[in-house]
Amino acid sequence: WEFNGSFYQPSAFLMMGIPGLEALHPWISIPFCALYLTALLGNCVILFIIRRTQSLHEPMYYFLSMLAITDLGLALCTLPTTLGLFWFNVRRIGFDACLTQMYFIHILSFIESSVLLAMAFDRFIAISHPLRHPAILTRSTVLKIGLAIVLRGMVSLLPIPFLLKRLTYCGRTELSHSFCFHPDIMNLACADIKVNVFYGMIILLSTVGMDFIFIVLSYILIIRTVLSLTTREESLKALNTCVSHICAVLVFFIPMIGLSMIHRFGKNVPPLVNTLVAYTYLLIPPALNPVIYSIKSTQIREALLRALRRKR
Repeated sequence: WEFNGSFYQPSAFLMMGIPGLEALHPWISIPFCALYLTALLGNCVILFIIRRTQSLHEPMYYFLSMLAITDLGLALCTLPTTLGLFWFNVRRIGFDACLTQMYFIHILSFIESSVLLAMAFDRFIAISHPLRHPAILTRSTVLKIGLAIVLRGMVSLLPIPFLLKRLTYCGRTELSHSFCFHPDIMNLACADIKVNVFYGMIILLSTVGMDFIFIVLSYILIIRTVLSLTTREESLKALNTCVSHICAVLVFFIPMIGLSMIHRFGKNVPPLVNTLVAYTYLLIPPALNPVIYSIKSTQIREALLRALRRKR
């Protein structure tokens, strides 16, 4: 295409699978299908168990339900385009559809970060102030926290699609992934993207960055409380309630930080590394979180076994 300085937006973008392995996409789709199936079934089971088990109607498991719903949303956001590309080589995605998918992917990522912070706060209150925990985190308080988390993600990311729509795009329309990601779309523009870069960085640091800092601070306070406990059994019991959450935090934040660093500073990083980190960030947490909580949470494991016995 020729550009004479006039405003231009492509009608569609072309998505990429795994660079250099295009011929193996049908085989590569098998582990992807397994991950999507695990994410969908696992999180649905978590929601079903929490809903049906009266003893799990407490703040810790309400927040776990929010995490499961968020993970379901993340899996469903990327499933159509990823499997469509691997199975049928459908690479084209409309401009507006791409912006919509990008918006929901980022919203759900920010929501997951905030839910993990809320879960860290719940663990801190439960361990440091166990007698005040029911009075502080009532059902209405948990609901208000959930609404605040959703509104925070929606409002903070609302300008992003409009900032992308105002840009003029060049002839390149190939994205780096099988889904739409803000830095990926932004880098296809041939206009000044300083506003996009600045706003994206500010929002990332003020939401996900602050969430991570407060999660670390929560665990510093938790460890200080645990060390003050009189017996070793009490200390181990208190820490054991945090193991699942710590695993969920690491599984989510490590790939997310890695992907953000690659998009902003990794100009010489091989495309394959970029792609693998992106898929790890969006696929592994939704698939692993229900497995982690099913293994480590005695209450969920026992409720699941009771449900299986009733079916038999």
